[in-house]
Amino acid sequence: MYFRLRTSDYRFSEHILMKKARILKSYWMVLFLTAAFSSCESDTQSNRDHLVFRYNEHSNITSLDPAFARNPQNIWPTNQLFNGLVQFDDSLNIQPDIAKYWEIVDSTCTYYFTLRNDVYFHRNNVFGIAGTRTVNAYDFEYSFNRLTDPKVASPGGWALNNVELVTAENDSVLKIILKQPFPPFIGMLGMRYFSVVPQEAVEFYGNDFRRNPVGTGPFQFKLWQENVKLVFRKNPIYFEKDENGEQLPYLEAVAITFLPDKQSEFLQFAQGKIDFMSGLDNSYKDEILTTEGQLQEKYKDRVKLLTIPYLNTEYLGFFKGSKTPEIQSLLLRQAINYGFDRQKMVTYLRNGMGVPAIYGFIPKGLPGFNEIEGYTYQPKRAYQLVEQYKTETGDTNPEIIIGTNSQYLDICEYIQRELEKIGIKVTIDVMPPSTLRQMKSSGELDVFRASWVADYPDAENYLSLFYSPNFTPRGPNYTHFKNATMDSLYEEALSITSIEERKLIYTKMDSIIIAEAPVVPLYYDMAIRFVSKKVSGLGINPQNFLFLKRVRKMKDSL
Repeated sequence: MYFRLRTSDYRFSEHILMKKARILKSYWMVLFLTAAFSSCESDTQSNRDHLVFRYNEHSNITSLDPAFARNPQNIWPTNQLFNGLVQFDDSLNIQPDIAKYWEIVDSTCTYYFTLRNDVYFHRNNVFGIAGTRTVNAYDFEYSFNRLTDPKVASPGGWALNNVELVTAENDSVLKIILKQPFPPFIGMLGMRYFSVVPQEAVEFYGNDFRRNPVGTGPFQFKLWQENVKLVFRKNPIYFEKDENGEQLPYLEAVAITFLPDKQSEFLQFAQGKIDFMSGLDNSYKDEILTTEGQLQEKYKDRVKLLTIPYLNTEYLGFFKGSKTPEIQSLLLRQAINYGFDRQKMVTYLRNGMGVPAIYGFIPKGLPGFNEIEGYTYQPKRAYQLVEQYKTETGDTNPEIIIGTNSQYLDICEYIQRELEKIGIKVTIDVMPPSTLRQMKSSGELDVFRASWVADYPDAENYLSLFYSPNFTPRGPNYTHFKNATMDSLYEEALSITSIEERKLIYTKMDSIIIAEAPVVPLYYDMAIRFVSKKVSGLGINPQNFLFLKRVRKMKDSL
């Protein structure tokens, strides 16, 4: 086995361990103080746990400003605090949010959104004596233009690259004009970046708006002790009601803790101290799931398992800008794709939680996915391709180095063992996630493990990774793949409004990607939630976003 860990990363790991130790010390101190305080509470107060939803965020939340909602750990809390023009249901259908309805004028690429007049910002001193005010179209104009302000430096600025103008026609109507047709745009507006924020609060708090958020969502900010605890309270003036006319949300509060590792999070869940847990980690996967992906018997009476295809493709990428002959060779890239059993990998390393990526790059569950002929396990064919590569190039000892982080080490080790059986030597280069991201973006890794989670529910988002004008750092084309036919089809798809017609073009593009093999699709992920049976109303969706406005909890029986 060939395994490499940078010396600098040992120092990095030591630093992280020390940081985790300090965080854990703080966490247990808060837990101790909370317990001491709780012992003094009345029985009535302590019996209000059914009104509080608790979860743990093992990654660091860096900001509660929606302009910085670039990853799940930031998106989940901001989903509770903010609203946008549109929202998605659990089937990814676009629904009205603050916009009551909209009109699209295709000939001029113009969108008109008519807003509700009963949406109020969270109560805050920045609004003076009134304490709040209604949202209007000028707030959206300000919020959208703020994303492209260099002083803000929002990572979501790219989402407005195709926008020519955002302007309020009046208090109730927002107009958006695009530079060119872009059919997925309406779906993009469901991203948390496009939340409405009040200018008064942003200007008053300045850089501290990240920890003093003021939105319109079902919950409002209460307390944040970074890396220890975050608390939201029910927004008493929230505008949405359920089908029976009852005001949302049902819960009184949301409490988020920050235990820094998944194993500790699992122990908290098993003890009933948090209400749900998302994802599957090696530290507990065999404890809670069978190899067939079912709950272990001892958890069935108190845990619900929710799964759905997740808009996430896990893959290995080849950097086509590399001068390494192995990376330039289509024969070797195809041999790697044929050289390991994806079904066995998903069954034994993911406990069946995933779909082997034997089709295209577009994940299952997304319009545009098609069961095109991809790469299945064919070791003889893989071996023949390697031998053909050796004959044609004279390279008798082909070798690749895979860059990955520790979370996916088991998968890379499995691929390593399988590829060495067909004559390809594999070295695994383990590095921290931040280093992996940086080196992947700068083209310093010949082969890298990566995943692509949909920013918005349109296959264009996945195919943009292979559009040549999107070479990093200008865009998300990390492989620097270039194909003239692919580029032409991509541009053609952007001019077509009908999703059914676009899907046909998407399939053609996906087939080109598979034939040219700039990537090795590993598996289409599953969104996985372990939920306490006390909880109802917590759904699951293909983007794995967390929405708590319809959640209820049962009281503990006395």
